[in-house]
Amino acid sequence: MNMITSTNDQKLQMFQEVLGAATEEASQAMSVWTGGKISLTLDCVRELPLEMVTQEFDLGMDLLTMVVLTIEGETGGTMILTFDEENGRRLAATLFKQEVSTDPQWSELEQSALSETGNILGCAYFNAIARLVDCEFVPSPPTFLQDYGVCVLQQALMQQAHETTDVLICQTTFLQDTEKLNWNILFVPDPKMREMLRSAT
Repeated sequence: MNMITSTNDQKLQMFQEVLGAATEEASQAMSVWTGGKISLTLDCVRELPLEMVTQEFDLGMDLLTMVVLTIEGETGGTMILTFDEENGRRLAATLFKQEVSTDPQWSELEQSALSETGNILGCAYFNAIARLVDCEFVPSPPTFLQDYGVCVLQQALMQQAHETTDVLICQTTFLQDTEKLNWNILFVPDPKMREMLRSAT
């Protein structure tokens, strides 16, 4: 039992190092994009049985605003950037130096601001991983969604259900100065990318 625990700890430490480096690069890109106002930290990296993921990463039952990027092909993964309504609107207003909108419908400009945020984060994140594993990834264009976070996460996990019984997932926290924001990145690499990440350290 101790041997298994030790081995699992070592594997997670490897993933932590690789994904920590990717998070740092994404944080630098986010700082440039927001004029130095926003940074990222890697919150946790965990390997869990598929059926436990949505319980452990509680996204609540509220409607969330999300930007989703995927890497498709033999080696892939899904990145889900989530905001609550207030924080998503605040970010869009800050980027375009406007007042926070109270219109129930998101404007094309607001959607574009969040989509570009997801694109900048995703490209920085995936580029860092690509260098570490010596492989090239081409992420999809960002998709703007308003949905229940648990549904989107389950959809990302369903694509892996026929290949594995567990999943590697990391969660990233956003900070404005020292204030924790209600934004999150969930990154779900597929089994082949997970093996590449494991061999990168």
